[in-house]
Formats: sequence, C-alpha cells, structure tokens
Amino acid sequence: MAFDFKNFDWRSLKKYTDPKVSGDLNAFLEQLPQNAGQSILIAAGIAWAMAGALGLYTSIQARQLTEFRAELAKAEALKPIVPIIKDVPIDPKEVSAFVEKVSKGYSGLDMKANGSSIIITSSQTASFAKFREAIGHMQNGGSGWRVTLDKMCVGRECGDKDKLGVSLKVNKVSVENQVENNSTKK
Repeated sequence: MAFDFKNFDWRSLKKYTDPKVSGDLNAFLEQLPQNAGQSILIAAGIAWAMAGALGLYTSIQARQLTEFRAELAKAEALKPIVPIIKDVPIDPKEVSAFVEKVSKGYSGLDMKANGSSIIITSSQTASFAKFREAIGHMQNGGSGWRVTLDKMCVGRECGDKDKLGVSLKVNKVSVENQVENNSTKK
C-alpha cells in the first residue's frame, strides 16, 4: 500500500501550524487536573520521576564503566610479557650416541639409553666413585642439556642383581615468548 501524494489534502495540516494551536495546548494542560483527576496525575508524575532516576543512574553507571575500561586498558598495557619455559625431550639418537661414546671410559658400570633417559647401573657398591663421576659426566653431557634425576637406588634397594642404579631424564630447555590473544580482548 503506497501513500498517494496527489490525493492528499494538504489544507488539513494547516490547523496544526495555526498560531492558536499553542493556546489550545495551554488550555488543555490547564484543564487536565480537573478532567483527569489528581490521582492519575500523581501516578504519572511518579512514573516520570522513576524514569528520570533510572536514566540518571544509567548514565552514572555508563560513565563509571567507561572509566573502569580505560583503567583496565592502562593496566594491561603495563603488564610485562613473561616468557614460557618448557622442557623439550632430547632426540633419542643423540642420547644413545653420547652414551656409547662415554660408556667406554667407565668400566664396571652398565650404561644404557632408553629414549631420552640414561640408565646407569653397577653390580658392586665398590664402583660408587665411578658411579658418581658418571652421573656428573651425564649432567654436563650435551649442549643445553637439562638432566634431572628420575630414580636412584643404592645397596639392597636396587634388588638382587644391581647394587647401584640411577635413571636420568635428559631434556633441553626451550624459552618461548608468550603470545597474547588480541581477539579475546574487547
């Protein structure tokens, strides 16, 4: 359904632009208490007052929220980026090649590579000095190695066959910069 401008009576709008219209509105507002009743006017006044109070409260809260967001953005800008330190397992081939090369110098000790771990055992407690030196050698084994003690036993704790035993886990330290996800920040 379209509005037809050709058939519209433009003279009907003339009554709304007449100077007497403001006088008619003033007369209507003066007569309103008598026509509507005071209780309806009081209810309307209370509703308008509540709407005004709600509008004021909303504008104050919006202003405080804007200030809080500005403070939060300022605080996040000052937060330093802390790097993440991770242990990365060494290639098992590198560990086994190192064990094969070093084990020849420690007679009386049994050295094995098990993945990125090194297991050193001995059937005699008299080999403790060599055992201790072998552990130290493994600590300084490769470039950037971080060797941690996984298990260790001495004497009867090791069982019937071995009297000295240690399992060393070999990792490299990796330092990565922390990546911030800007898509989650709004």
